[in-house]
Amino acid sequence: MTTRNETAKPWKSPRVRWLTLIIGSFLVIGAAYAVYWDRDLRYSVYTDDAYVSGNVVQITPRISGTVVAIGADNTQFVKAGQTLVRLDPSDAKVTLQESEAQLAKTVRQVRNLFATTSELQANVQVRRTDLAKAQSDYDRRARLARSGAISGEELQHAADAVRAAQAALAAAQQQLAANRAWIDGTTIESNPAVRDAAAAVHAAYLNYARTTLPAPVSGFVARRDVQLGEHVSSGSPLMAVVPLNEVWVDANFKESQLDDMRVGQPVELTSDLYGSGVVFHGRVVGFGAGTGSAFSLLPAQNATGNWIKIVQRVPVRIALDARELAQHPLQIGLSMKAYVNVRDDNGQRLPEVASNDHDYSTDVFQSVAAQADETVRQIIAANVPAAGRPSASHRLAARLGGAASELAAPVPSSVVPVALSE
Repeated sequence: MTTRNETAKPWKSPRVRWLTLIIGSFLVIGAAYAVYWDRDLRYSVYTDDAYVSGNVVQITPRISGTVVAIGADNTQFVKAGQTLVRLDPSDAKVTLQESEAQLAKTVRQVRNLFATTSELQANVQVRRTDLAKAQSDYDRRARLARSGAISGEELQHAADAVRAAQAALAAAQQQLAANRAWIDGTTIESNPAVRDAAAAVHAAYLNYARTTLPAPVSGFVARRDVQLGEHVSSGSPLMAVVPLNEVWVDANFKESQLDDMRVGQPVELTSDLYGSGVVFHGRVVGFGAGTGSAFSLLPAQNATGNWIKIVQRVPVRIALDARELAQHPLQIGLSMKAYVNVRDDNGQRLPEVASNDHDYSTDVFQSVAAQADETVRQIIAANVPAAGRPSASHRLAARLGGAASELAAPVPSSVVPVALSE
């Protein structure tokens, strides 16, 4: 027969107490997880299909040539402007010297045009004086002919002399106009012939400078395929430079995870390289324009009928914190795990806003163009008088602007005398 104490306190048995404790623990854990899920976990979108990406700057020659030096190898760090590859400069140097000589020759030819203008102007004035003298002689003889003091033949000779002086003046004016057509409105430096020769020097200098291939950015050398003595053609890849301080993460999320994802949302990332002890912080900066399969080399042809539905993934670009990246460098292709906090889902999912976060540019090649311009300037200065100061003929040509219409004006037909009839 069961006693009263045994039926009144069954919970005091060890089995009941352990069972109550276990159930209570599960309830507490479940409640805590529910609170955690409601406050944080449901706003976190996760994927382990994420990889480090970055710029791979290809080093390609602009001209063909033979490789005579290689300044860096795989795994080495190079600074922007450091020489990576040098090509044989012999042919480019000869072309540059020829173009420089042609520019000097052209400058002297244009100087000759300015000097010839002064000579032709003086010739026009001489012919104009000859015409005035011939016209004066004809007028005197015409008066004498009316009184019978000279013969008609002598008067005709005077008229012929006037016509000859008119023709000589017209020819001198045409020669002056033809010469001025080459220099009107220009200086020696701005003359089209000089500019054309200067452009040839500029192009030849650039080709000569392009025999040296510098690093456009600072980074690590990768994929060096060039060898000494190899003849390379324009555009062939020689090596690559990877700036690892500008990498980002491309996380491939499932299409069902993108509904609440927005640009600017914070992201926490861990890498297989450093483990969960190192957490990177970033933010969403953009979404791919299509799924990975849509831009693959052989996209799926779902319209053929042999179709199996597969959940698609869309690449999402995540920018990393530069300070954390400097402390824990990442290499292109490393695996990452990404946790995006989608709590703040305001705004458009695909905003049409251009971002200026990444301004990819280099000033390594700017000095080459400046040096080419300086070379052209020095050649022109060395071939003009008085260190580039306008010569007397140059100044005279400038003054001809106002007198050109007068010198080039045709001789009036009224000046031409009419032969007298006897």
